[in-house]
Amino acid sequence: MALGATGYADILKAPHAARLLAGTLVGRLPNATAHIAIVLFTRAEGGSYTLAGALAAVYGLATAMGQPLLGRAVDLYGQPRVQLPAAVLSALGMTLLAAVGTGSLPAAYAAVVVAGLFTPPLEGGLRALWPSVLGREDQVHRAYAMDAVAQEVMFTVGPLLVTLLVSLWSPAAALLVINAVGVLGALSVVLAEPSRTWRSAPREAHWLGALRSPGLLALLGAFFFVGLALGSITVAGVAYADDHGRQAVYGWLMAALGLGALLGGVVYGARQWAGAPERRLRVIVALLALGYLPLALTPGVVAMTALSAIAGVFLAPAIACAFIVVDRHAPSGTVTEAFSWLVTTFGVGAAVGTAVAGPAVELGGTSWSFAVAGAGGIAALMVLMATQRVLAVPGRTKDIASSSENDRNGAAEPGFSTGLEA
Repeated sequence: MALGATGYADILKAPHAARLLAGTLVGRLPNATAHIAIVLFTRAEGGSYTLAGALAAVYGLATAMGQPLLGRAVDLYGQPRVQLPAAVLSALGMTLLAAVGTGSLPAAYAAVVVAGLFTPPLEGGLRALWPSVLGREDQVHRAYAMDAVAQEVMFTVGPLLVTLLVSLWSPAAALLVINAVGVLGALSVVLAEPSRTWRSAPREAHWLGALRSPGLLALLGAFFFVGLALGSITVAGVAYADDHGRQAVYGWLMAALGLGALLGGVVYGARQWAGAPERRLRVIVALLALGYLPLALTPGVVAMTALSAIAGVFLAPAIACAFIVVDRHAPSGTVTEAFSWLVTTFGVGAAVGTAVAGPAVELGGTSWSFAVAGAGGIAALMVLMATQRVLAVPGRTKDIASSSENDRNGAAEPGFSTGLEA
């Protein structure tokens, strides 16, 4: 654990690293908190849970559509010309929602569509910057793990911040403050030198963009099911809490899941890993699936909380390792778009998992809804096993240092490899 903390501290000492990470996390707060903020705002306006869920779902779908498109725009035009205008437009969408409320449903739906569609791809943008900021491949890999850990912290702290703002002011004020802060985070990122000077490697003109990579498609297929598993747990946790008559139980389960992911990410980032990351990802996803399966037993609260923590341990390592695999298989000049596709696919899978887990509760009870998570983990592993040959051929063959120089100078050389070939 100490080694992991030391490694992360070394990364944050690199010029611009701490600013870029902090700015990205702050800039992503509106997206991390949008669903709970929309639900709380809609309910405060007198809207039903159905309307609240529908608005949140539309926001999620719009975000899923916008991320890869904006990621492609970043690869083509650079970060400042896309990230900041997108953040401003997204914030204006939420401002419109706060202004019109739910009195005009067309306006409310239009507002969340704008807010979601223009959510800036800061997550993919940061991962595209790490090579030019850090240079050394071992540090880039550790930065990916740090990303996954920081994401768990953000998705834990963000909802708490929203509820605090709601209690101090109002749901409308929470929408406005969170999105104003998000714009400031995006501004901090795009004004940093690495973001201003970064240029994507030259790309071949192709309408499919990053999706013309078979290896990337295989990875996206697997992580759709990882997202499905995680999304189903959020619904299954509510059903479990209802069964035990205490809403606080849901918070304990989600906190344990996040804590497990946090610890797993720190440990994973504490060492350098030998061998091909594609092979390592299969092992991690297998362990992730094994962690999800016992949840269907639905034991007592203490045991269930412990199982939730175990289930979370391999999530952050799986995400961190997936970042490396994306980097290896993304066609030259499409790295931000490729990372954005991973975020989108994971999010769509989570939405599907949420939708599937609800009927599972109705049909077979809480155990069946948790079984959806186990099934999702197994399906993800099966996709990775079935596509071994495709994933065994990375699409990028350049080292980190060369990539960093090319990203700064816009040299006409292909992308870079993470250097973890077997």
